Amino acid sequence: MKTPLRFITIAGLLITTGCATVAPYDYTALQASNPRSILVLPPTNDSVDVNAPYTFLATISKPLAEKGYYVFPVAVIDAFLKQNGLSEPADMHAIPLDKLSENIGPDAVLYVNINNWGQKYQVLSSTTVVDSNARLVDARTGTLLWESHISLVQGSNNSSSGITAMLVGALVEQILDSKIDQTLPVSSMANTAAINRAGSGLLPGPYRSVAH
Repeated sequence: MKTPLRFITIAGLLITTGCATVAPYDYTALQASNPRSILVLPPTNDSVDVNAPYTFLATISKPLAEKGYYVFPVAVIDAFLKQNGLSEPADMHAIPLDKLSENIGPDAVLYVNINNWGQKYQVLSSTTVVDSNARLVDARTGTLLWESHISLVQGSNNSSSGITAMLVGALVEQILDSKIDQTLPVSSMANTAAINRAGSGLLPGPYRSVAH
């Protein structure tokens, strides 16, 4: 009995797909640079949430420090740069690396751009979105050491029986969410996940053993 050509083709595609693997992240540059300290610049922001950069900054230092790096205090750096006439993150990102090295002295600089951010409401549910791109570069050479897409979408929905109960639950949820910044815990989870992601997260820094 002859096997149909169509079956062979489909089977071949399934085998090929099943064998596909994602190449591990290339840490050559990061290992060669071996940074000990990281300067996190205030993120540029393409979202409509004006508070997004500050929420991100409030949630990035802890996972970096737990990974074993010294992180320059983000609030102090933000104030220092603003006092020196740089009021916008885009201007801060344009500072030459030699100037950052001369005045602050980091081993590496983390540049972040926020793509999407905020709480979005539907009739019976709400969704919290944080989405950004991060690039870690060597402060002396500008070499890219590590990069990551930091993204997390957390949804909530009301599973109560009955349309009236669902509508009331959704209304209460939106009132509460409007008073509580849900992006703060979601951003914290997203940053922690990206930094510790198996195969593509940030390698442990020199102070990891001290922190743990």
